[in-house]
Amino acid sequence: MTVPPQDLVGPFTVVQQLIAAHLVGGRMVTGEEIALRVDQTLTQDATGTLVMQELEALGLDRVRTELSVQYVDHNILQADERNAEDHAFLRSAARRFGLWYSKPGNGVSHPTHMQRFGIPGKTLIGSDSHTCAAGALGMLAIGTGGLDVALAMAGEPLYVRMPEIWGIRLDGELPDWVSAKDVILELLRRHGVKGGVGRILEYHGPGLAQLSAMDRHVIANMGAELGATASVFPADEAVLAFLRAEHREDDYTPLAADPDSRFDLTEDIDLASLEPLVAKPTSPGNVVPVRDAAGIPVGQVVIGSSANPGLRDFAVAAAMVKGRQTSGEVSFDVNPTSREILQDLTRMGATFDLIAAGARIHQAGCLGCIGMGQAPAVGQNSLRTFPRNFPGRSGTADDAVWLCSPETAAASALVGHLTDPRAWALREGIDAPRLDLPEQAAVNTGMLEPPLSPDESRGVELVRGPNISALPELDPLPREWDGPVLLKVGDDVSTDEISPAGAKALPYRSNLPRLADFTLTRIDPDYPGRARRAGPHLIVAGDNYGQGSSREHAAITPRLLGLRAIIAKSYARIHWQNLANFGVLALEFTDPADYHRIEQGDRLHLADLHAALAGDAEPRLVVHNADKDEDYQVTHRLSARQRENVLAGGVIPALAARRDGGPT
Repeated sequence: MTVPPQDLVGPFTVVQQLIAAHLVGGRMVTGEEIALRVDQTLTQDATGTLVMQELEALGLDRVRTELSVQYVDHNILQADERNAEDHAFLRSAARRFGLWYSKPGNGVSHPTHMQRFGIPGKTLIGSDSHTCAAGALGMLAIGTGGLDVALAMAGEPLYVRMPEIWGIRLDGELPDWVSAKDVILELLRRHGVKGGVGRILEYHGPGLAQLSAMDRHVIANMGAELGATASVFPADEAVLAFLRAEHREDDYTPLAADPDSRFDLTEDIDLASLEPLVAKPTSPGNVVPVRDAAGIPVGQVVIGSSANPGLRDFAVAAAMVKGRQTSGEVSFDVNPTSREILQDLTRMGATFDLIAAGARIHQAGCLGCIGMGQAPAVGQNSLRTFPRNFPGRSGTADDAVWLCSPETAAASALVGHLTDPRAWALREGIDAPRLDLPEQAAVNTGMLEPPLSPDESRGVELVRGPNISALPELDPLPREWDGPVLLKVGDDVSTDEISPAGAKALPYRSNLPRLADFTLTRIDPDYPGRARRAGPHLIVAGDNYGQGSSREHAAITPRLLGLRAIIAKSYARIHWQNLANFGVLALEFTDPADYHRIEQGDRLHLADLHAALAGDAEPRLVVHNADKDEDYQVTHRLSARQRENVLAGGVIPALAARRDGGPT
């Protein structure tokens, strides 16, 4: 399916075909900024309220994508009125702007989008970092900040750096008791949380034949934990079988790499050599064989999330616990990932097997994955089939979260400690389950509301509860300024640590002034108060600053508290883009050793910023440390477009200035 525009010629890999077919600006040269046409968008409730406010600020009448969907899957526990207010606002915004609306309890956005809307060959961006899961269907699916999604809804392209294409060849077949989660954990074991930065992973090889579309979803989903821009699989018979089961075979288009196409770099995985793996606290990259960590006591086991969302993932756990009882020391929680999957699980009888074994069945949604309920006890290990285990993400400050496959989770729930499912099966004298999954899914569209017609939409008023604030007004970047280094942090600081998840903070996602009170409190509880007193200030950081979630709140709330610049060794892709979108200057050390020369509290001076960020200026600046009388060379990777946005104070002020005909 190579569709090269202009003078682009193959042979192309699958990723190159997708990019070439959607390229509207730039060149397919690694590291250069390119612009891509966006076919579909996805928003969820924890990020969607800001996106809808951004659509208002952009003056949008109706979305201009082929399809846009607003899901409610994160903040679905209505402990008070605030989440309910968000849901009412989001439904009214979907009706006003022409989006599909997925009601609370319908399902997690990523597997639900695959079931109902995913189409091979299309582009999808979403205000959730795990949007990349749709690459399982042969889509170019990229997680971004909410403002990038809002701009795409308004008809603008997505701007990204042309990534390297990393070919991952899969050979052989997975052994019994090993599944797709172990494949992506193996890549994380090899490469850590920065291994995919600046890359798109393209899976190929004979080993694909064993992996269903939902198995591929598991692998593509956690490409985000590698820092990858996207993960892409070909659209083959497995994708056709999935779409046929969803009664959508007409949406199928085959998609395969051209003969003789080449990757920028390659890697091989022999599936037959893999074993059950687990990511230890507190990083998805901290991976070891389960056998090496076996025996640790477990107080909680949770199955579900977008990282293991398929019917097979629940059914294998149900088959393992059938006729048995989980350990009395374990809270065994099951979070169905969509209403459809819960129906299919029940139709098979597997729901009853889980309940009889002691499972607590929750509503379809993200729940504990985002710290919205299911917070573990302090001092207890929580074993989860989730994608992330960053410190405190579970909702418990001193949590100990381990990431694993459904097989490892179920075996451990039965015995009360971390257990290799192969060892458990050997003791029990049983073989791996052979699952008889239904060929046709229990398609349920009852909780999906289609867009209103344009005439109907015009009469819709947005429903705003008192917890929904307005977007802040952002001032331009000064020509020069100095400020204190209010915080110095190390490597791999996540957006969960910058703008926390959990049941305390998440209900304020629509109330930015109140949410700002939680900013960076996982690292420094006094940061919000110190920041308000200090005014304009900087943060100094190590490598991979802002890894994890796409939440743009992690850029906005520090900005509201006075953050104007960050100097880091390196940044995670989405957060770096979000900082530019909201006018925070993201600088990088030319000499990483200078990181160690700066102390928290030092006062830094940045001069001639407007000249340094001019479109034709070299991307180099000098930062002066007034306390130590030292200079540091720093650089940035901002395109001319991004420089203009940062100078204006952010994308929305820059657009307003251009619309008004004034300087930016």
